[in-house]
This record gives sequence, structure tokens and C-alpha cells, in this order.
Amino acid sequence: MGFLPYLIEGALVSFWVALLAFAGGVLIGLIGAFGRIFGNRLISGAISAYCIFFTNTPLLVQIFFIFYGLADFGLLLTPFQAVLIGIMLNSGAYLTEIQRAGFLSTRRSELEAAEVLGMSRLQTVRYVVVPHIARVLFPPLSNQYILVVMSTSMGAIFGLEELTGRAVNIDAQTFRSIEVFSITGVVYVIVTTLATALLAFAGRHLLRVRMRVF
Repeated sequence: MGFLPYLIEGALVSFWVALLAFAGGVLIGLIGAFGRIFGNRLISGAISAYCIFFTNTPLLVQIFFIFYGLADFGLLLTPFQAVLIGIMLNSGAYLTEIQRAGFLSTRRSELEAAEVLGMSRLQTVRYVVVPHIARVLFPPLSNQYILVVMSTSMGAIFGLEELTGRAVNIDAQTFRSIEVFSITGVVYVIVTTLATALLAFAGRHLLRVRMRVF
């Protein structure tokens, strides 16, 4: 149990990477969803190609390309940067489709009312569409965040000392695999449960969305 503080520090790294990657993914997804719906054929096609590529290739392969492939072109990234960018681009593709579904779920009557009030397209998105999709998509977005937390474990392959990476380091030194990875699994459960509870609390009080933790 003496290695528990070391694992907890790794869990904080995982949480930080997941938070940054998810925030970037939400922004990419919002822009992508907006472009798919309101953009011209060229923009919509480019975004669609991006989504198809990142949702139909393994995340691990994507990070390998970013970390090792870009190095051949002189772009050297740290493990933290490569893993962060890889997860962000990957989640951005999924979040584009998730948020596009939210845009399309907006009632036609609400859009017509905004048009009657003389709102511009940007104002319609800001005051009508975004509040609607925030409530509709909060549960699936929360689930996506948990998946992003889990995907940070791939950082161990690239030398990133997040939770799994630190567990591998401890196992290599102690050879106590069952104990080390059992405790690591429990830490993951605690981290994801805490994140889910915080998201449920935020959704209930900020957006009036009821989401079960279990």
C-alpha cells in the first residue's frame, strides 16, 4: 500500500488529460456539428471525412501516428502532448456526431419562432439551439467524458505516467501484479464514480437534467 500515493498522483494526471481532451473535443465537436449542418458541401464533406477517419480507426493507431509519425516531419511531441492531441481529436469526431444529433433534435417551431423574432443564425444557435442541446445531450456527453478518462490509460504505452503507466512502473519493480492492478482498478472506479457524481450534480443544478450515478 506504500505505492498508493504514487498511484493517486497518476490518477490526477489521468483526470487532467481527460479534462483538457474532453474540453477540446467538445469545442471541435461544436464547430464540426455547426459545419455539418450549416456549412456548404465542401465544408460538410471535409468534416464528414474527419469523423469517418477518427471513428473508424483505433485510437492507439492515431496516437502512434501523432507521436512517431509526426516526428519524421520534425514535429517532436512529448508523450503528454501526443496523448492529449490524439484523445482530443478522437473524441472530437464522436462529439461532432453527438452534438449534430442535438442540433437536429431542436423543434422546428422553436427555430421558426426565432426567425419571426428576427434573430440571426448565430443568435438562433446561441439562444435557442445551444440551451436545448445542453439539456438533451448532457447525459451522453457525460458518458463520453467517462470514456475519455478510460482512454487515457493508453498513455502508458508512450511513457506517460498517468494511472496505468504508474501501475506498470510499480509492477515492474515489485512483481506484485494482482495487488497492483487490483488497487489500480479500484482507483479507476473511484475516479469515474466521482466524476459521474459531479457531472450529475452539475447537470441537475445548472441544466435541470436528472442523471443517475448508478
